[in-house]
This record gives sequence, C-alpha cells and structure tokens, in this order.
Amino acid sequence: MACELPVVDAAGLAAWCERHLGSPADSELFRAGHLTRVIGTRLADGRAVVVRVRPAAPRLAACTEVQRRLVDSGYPCPRPLAGPAPLGEHAASAESYIPGGAALPGPGRAAQPFAAALAHLVRLAPRPGQVPSLAPAPPWAAWNHDQGGLWPWPEDLDVDLNQVDGPGWIDAAGQAARHKLREDQDQAVIGHGDWITGNLRWEGSRLLVAYDWDSLITGSEAVIAGLAAAIYLYPALPTVTETREFLDAYATARGRPFSPGELQRCWAAGIWTRAYDAKQQHAAGHPLTCLTPDEAHERLRRAGTR
Repeated sequence: MACELPVVDAAGLAAWCERHLGSPADSELFRAGHLTRVIGTRLADGRAVVVRVRPAAPRLAACTEVQRRLVDSGYPCPRPLAGPAPLGEHAASAESYIPGGAALPGPGRAAQPFAAALAHLVRLAPRPGQVPSLAPAPPWAAWNHDQGGLWPWPEDLDVDLNQVDGPGWIDAAGQAARHKLREDQDQAVIGHGDWITGNLRWEGSRLLVAYDWDSLITGSEAVIAGLAAAIYLYPALPTVTETREFLDAYATARGRPFSPGELQRCWAAGIWTRAYDAKQQHAAGHPLTCLTPDEAHERLRRAGTR
C-alpha cells in the first residue's frame, strides 16, 4: 500500500516529546513533509527541535546511527536527539533544529558544490558492514529490489507500476538501466539517496545542513553519484551537460576518476531514477516532465546501452 502522510495531533506530539526529550512540545514552528511528517517545535524548556514522523521500518534505526556518526565526524547535519520510537502507529525521531541557509549554493545551478558535499559525505560515512542494514532502499533508488517485475511499489501512489501500460520507451529505459547496473561489482559505500535542493541548505558555496537522513542507501559510488547527478536540482532537473559536470566534479572531489565501466553505471543509475519518476507520473495521469525520449536515448548511450 502507498504511504499516507501521518496525522500528528498536538497532544500526541507533546506527550512524545515529554517522554523522549524530557519536555513537552509547547509551540509549533513549522509543519511540512511529503512522505514524512516534519514538525519544527519549541519545547516547554525553550529548546527548538524537529520531530519526524513516518511509518515504522527496521532501516530507520540504521539511518539514525549513520546520521549520528556523521555528526560526530563533523558533517553538517542535524544531531539525532531521540528515537526512532513509537508515536501512535508510526515511528518518530527528534533531531536538532538548524534553520537558515539558501536553497542553492552561491554559484546557483553549478554542480561542483553539490558534488563535493556528497563526496565528503561518502568519505566520512561508516562502511556498510559497520552499521545495521539500510535495506530496502527507497523505491526511486531501488533498482535492485526483490519485489518481482521491473518497478518497485511506490511509496506515494497506490498502484503496481508493472500493471500500468506503457509508455514502452520508459519501461525499456528502466530495463536497460537495470541490466547495466547488474554488472556492478564495485565496493559498496553509504550515501544519500535523495540529494536534491529541498534537502540541502547553503551558505555561499558551503553546505550549511543536509536533511532527510531516512534516504540513506548502500551502493557503489557510481550508483550514489549517478543518482544524485540526475536529480540534484529537483524540482528543476539537471540537463545531460549538468549531469556530466556533476560526475566530473564528484570524481575530482573524491580524488580519482571513474573508470569507463563506473561512468557507464553512473549514467545508468540516473536513468533508473528518472525513468522510475516518469513511470509514476504516467501512472498518476500527469504530464511527463522527468524524462523525454530524446534525453533517455542520450543518457542510455552514455550508459553504454545504445
């Protein structure tokens, strides 16, 4: 079933905060979210915190552990304060509140700050074997899912995408990307699977804070960089040229170029996530903005499938 945004009332939130943070929620600073209910709240003792409420899942504890280790290593992300712990039928976590910052770095759409910040995250993150499993990945990153069929079940649409007819070119692009990604034998690392403007805030070219640590994934650097390179400007979408610039900047930031095979898998990962989003748009009856046939052809060519 598709995920519904949790309903969180003031009394339930206050009680959860008193139990897990030692002080009840007193006033609400903001309320937002898409798949996760995100509530900025000021506690009665004066602290400002952010409470995130979403469906319970074993991977959430692993995501929180990685987030905690990244904070301890000096990475700019909120510090986990409590949870995940039950809040009604859902799981809630609290983290420090880091306000401010701009949605884009000083150079605007330039890929270099986005790529360098992601490479720094991957470098500081623990190895996958040092923390509990982060599986399953969110569906837009789950090219290697085990649900059967080409497409995993969406989190925000109650439909089996594999039962939705066409467009054939989207299905073909997703299948070709998945086939290429199955060649991946590279070492797995931990990275952010939803590296987009809505989850990042900047001070000039310096990353002030990154959010949405429930979107951590395990995969090769080619997959993690390739996913980000295809979506980092969302809701605007990177062009083929901007994707290439991101991958070049990521390779520079990590200190070594991608091999030809890695680079093909970078492009394949980007095709996967853009094709998945396009399939969702089609299933929901929306205009196709995430991918066009011409762009799919060019990205697949760079992935070595054309």
